[in-house]
Amino acid sequence: MKYECDPRFDGYYLEDSYVLAVDESDPSRLAFSLLLVLTPKHPQYSVPKPREQYCYRNGALTFEGVSAISWAERTFRPSRDAAGEVDYGNIDAFELEAGGRYYLEGDWGRVTLTAESAKIAISGGS
Repeated sequence: MKYECDPRFDGYYLEDSYVLAVDESDPSRLAFSLLLVLTPKHPQYSVPKPREQYCYRNGALTFEGVSAISWAERTFRPSRDAAGEVDYGNIDAFELEAGGRYYLEGDWGRVTLTAESAKIAISGGS
């Protein structure tokens, strides 16, 4: 099932959110640091700032209790925007399967993992 069908991820638009970093320092955890796009469904949504298309907030997509991880591809080629900020692209696909299996894909690579939990949290908030 696609991520937007899961209530844990309601209010986020990952296809236009930016991957800022990936933390694999703990083998039982995988975390994507993101510049998140919030949709009007999100309680912290606000009208986009001038010259911005979306409401953006810093946050993370975190998988805890990771028991298996398989990278089909890792590219992690940074790109810079007009302000000189670096990102690794978007999360173009995020699918949830039975048994706590997840599949993610973007310009940064493709990964399949099994984890006990997955959540998105806004930095300094919920």
